[in-house]
Amino acid sequence: MMSMRYQLTYTASALTTSVLTIFVLYYMLTGKGEQISIAWFLNNVSPYMWASIGIGLAVALSVVGAAIIKTKNLISIIFCEAVAIYGLIMAIVLSSSFKEFKIEEYNNNHQVYQKNQMGSHIIFGSGITVGFVNLLCGICVGIVGSGAALADAANAQLFVKILIVEIFGSAIGLFGLIVGVYLTVFSENVDVNTQQPGYAKLLF
Repeated sequence: MMSMRYQLTYTASALTTSVLTIFVLYYMLTGKGEQISIAWFLNNVSPYMWASIGIGLAVALSVVGAAIIKTKNLISIIFCEAVAIYGLIMAIVLSSSFKEFKIEEYNNNHQVYQKNQMGSHIIFGSGITVGFVNLLCGICVGIVGSGAALADAANAQLFVKILIVEIFGSAIGLFGLIVGVYLTVFSENVDVNTQQPGYAKLLF
């Protein structure tokens, strides 16, 4: 059984390496080697994609690893659900940043291009920040909630003490939400010339 697992792993690794090698050689031999650059990728990918990935990560990573706790500890369930709610709130806030814009203006106006690129990357960073912070917060709340259930089963007087620890653990997700909201506000008021707050609202 183990040999089959290793064989599948080696096969997948070999296929991945072969595909990447062929991909790189194709672009190098056809004179498109500059498109392998990360900077080229970041500049040519649609801002909508970065913003959408940020929103998706804010929601998806916030619910990964959420603990399944039964009716004995309803308070722990509330804390677990609060972490997912943080991601949902952030997704709604990030979605409100989308604005319609003309593709001609985006391609021809360098200032509009810069604002949209910077804004999309900030929203992507905001989403991934909230998502990963809530992921860690969910792990923390799940572990502490599990400990609260075990402690309550052993000694009912310990539940309140561990609940205080769980409250502080859930505050981690709130800190991530605050940082995400701040980044979103910054993305809506960024000056592409000075990179300081106080410029016009993003067009996307």
